[in-house]
Amino acid sequence: MLSVLILVLSAGLALLSVHLLGLDREIRNRFAGARWALPAQVYAAPLELYAGSKLGTIDLIHELGRLGYREDPHLSGTGTYRPLRDRIDVRVRPFRFWDGAQPEQTLAVGFDRGAIVSIRRLDRGESADIVRLDPMLIGSIYPSQGEDRVLVRLGEVPSLLPAGLVAVEDRHFYSHRGISLRAILRASLANLRAGHVVQGGSTITQQLVKNFFLSSRQTWRRKADEALMALLLERHYRKDEILEAYLNEVHLGQDGNRAVHGFGLGAQFYFNKPVSELQTHEIALLVGLVKGTSFYNPRKHPQRAKERRDLVLGVFRDEGLIDEATYQQALAAPLGVDAGRVGGVERYPAFVDLVRRQLRGQYRDQDLTDEGLRIFTTLDPRAQEALERNLVDTLPELEKARKLRPGTLEGAGVITSVDGGEVLALVGGRDVRYPGYNRALDTQRPIGSLVKPFVYLAALERPGEFALSTILPDEPIELRMPHGQLWSPNNYDKQLHGPQPLYRALAQSLNLPTVHVGLQLGPEQVLRTLRRAGYDGDAQALPSMFLGAIGMAPLKVAQMYATLAAGGFQAPLSAIREVQTKDGEPLSRFPIQVKQSLPEGPVYLVDWGLRQVVAQGTGRGVYASLPADVVVAGKTGTTDDYRDSWFAGFSADRVTVVWVGRDDNQPTGLSGSTGALPIWARVMRDLGVQSFDPVEPADIEMVLVDPQTGLRADDNCPGAVSMPYLRGWAPADWAPCAASPSGPLQWLRDIFG
Repeated sequence: MLSVLILVLSAGLALLSVHLLGLDREIRNRFAGARWALPAQVYAAPLELYAGSKLGTIDLIHELGRLGYREDPHLSGTGTYRPLRDRIDVRVRPFRFWDGAQPEQTLAVGFDRGAIVSIRRLDRGESADIVRLDPMLIGSIYPSQGEDRVLVRLGEVPSLLPAGLVAVEDRHFYSHRGISLRAILRASLANLRAGHVVQGGSTITQQLVKNFFLSSRQTWRRKADEALMALLLERHYRKDEILEAYLNEVHLGQDGNRAVHGFGLGAQFYFNKPVSELQTHEIALLVGLVKGTSFYNPRKHPQRAKERRDLVLGVFRDEGLIDEATYQQALAAPLGVDAGRVGGVERYPAFVDLVRRQLRGQYRDQDLTDEGLRIFTTLDPRAQEALERNLVDTLPELEKARKLRPGTLEGAGVITSVDGGEVLALVGGRDVRYPGYNRALDTQRPIGSLVKPFVYLAALERPGEFALSTILPDEPIELRMPHGQLWSPNNYDKQLHGPQPLYRALAQSLNLPTVHVGLQLGPEQVLRTLRRAGYDGDAQALPSMFLGAIGMAPLKVAQMYATLAAGGFQAPLSAIREVQTKDGEPLSRFPIQVKQSLPEGPVYLVDWGLRQVVAQGTGRGVYASLPADVVVAGKTGTTDDYRDSWFAGFSADRVTVVWVGRDDNQPTGLSGSTGALPIWARVMRDLGVQSFDPVEPADIEMVLVDPQTGLRADDNCPGAVSMPYLRGWAPADWAPCAASPSGPLQWLRDIFG
């Protein structure tokens, strides 16, 4: 009997030894190397401060708030600012940019009449030409249903954080060997008295093991493995290494599919600031969340979260980590997570979606979700805010005006720069924080009259046949299509308007003159022009394309209109400037690539026509929002039965495209001028855009013309218009109203005196 017992014990010890060796190997293999898959961090473009920048004190304070800076009269740390009468002092955070590291510095930014007039470095006593604020962390690229974190080092966090975490979660952390029999006994007694589980006996090391290596299943084997692995972990690694790993591993919340892990990301998610700038009450809230992120969620249960925070503050005080004055001050502080709701890390999911797609050609998904890449983008937070605000605020107004159920309308928009094709802002739907269907990239909606400038561009490339003053027929058309159906388009208002000069047909968005021109050119020629402008879809060369029966996403429309805005020069729209490794080493740059894809002269003519659209045509409603002295160019777009409302246009520095419609493709009752246009105009107003006044190309000449006849005019012709022509192709004949030496009116005067 004894020999059998010894044999069983020996076998058990052997099995236990094998099991321990396996656990030990797993710990050393996983804990010694790269411990976490690190999602790529995505940054906005930094705000540049320089003398002459049109940025007022209120604007700068708003931008600092967006970055999580706080007002502090003493500038006691980075991420603080101090507003004075005519200046703002800022203690700028250090940051490693793509072109080098910028150290921490204290600036005095002087203002006058809504602009920066001076920048001085208070820490050096010298002026500065240009300074960049640290860029906003706008998102991360993490696997679906995956973990997200921002790694921190123990030496980078406030000393109160690890000390407070130990005081609350594991007071004997630095004295036990991985498990605490005292804590287990204390928890067992407390649970026995309560009749249910009210207290855990796990050490920080055990919690780390459970989160890092094991599942959350409550089984005796898992609990035993947890204890064994905690002992092994403590044998191989120093206490500070274990505590640092815990700081980065602990779960602190959920943001949809994304799990927020670690205090580095927790600080950004809840307080919109780096962990190094956390204050006492903020540290206490995060430490308190460790006990239960859902139960103490400060956004869903603020009172419960505050009670937990205050309890933690009491532990801090009782353990001598803070004094009484600090304790009382922290108790009085609000939770302070409101900024986190708007400014949490996952701010602009539609834009980050575009970044992810543009990176796919160069990086594997695993690289983007595991390697901790630093991605610097072109996003302008001010432009993004303007687009979001005006889309979200205007859609309910449109629903009310059309007596639509709230939430019926959807919208999307894109803003790009004219020079370089940088995507500055992108909105994929009215729920701007929801990472769902991205209408700015994925919706394929007919563009309607947005296509007309390109039909006329194809015509104006034939100066012997077409000019802006060419008189076009506005007459009915009937065409037998290849499938046998009869196509008979109408004007928007179902009326005939008589012969029209080309520029007026564009300004008034008349369908029949456009179709007449398109048929004269041929669908293939128009499609070639669309492709040279940036269209890359699979539309067939059919006459219906002359009226916009082409499905496109707003981003693709922006590409085409950006080519017009840049005078025929095309730069592929890009959302990325540079990609770095997690250590700041450059991996790839995304330089501006510009080519001339359309002739400069004909584009200038079309752009002149698009200025007439907003001056006297279907787009004139933009000046209900824009100042009268700001010149812009643009085009309305409306599809059959008012299903889609578009406006696309540009200033000297910005291209903006807005779409409004319904996901179920039902009519909205909105034309381009009543739906998308008001949003577009308000966005351009808020951006403070520059007037569109392009330099005339060398092959352009301005000639006064009688719009009724399309012939040369002079001051005697009422309603004469000065319009551009390709040099050498202006009308040679004079209109009957002209009094020029060769004009008919002068000839009659010469005969009859």
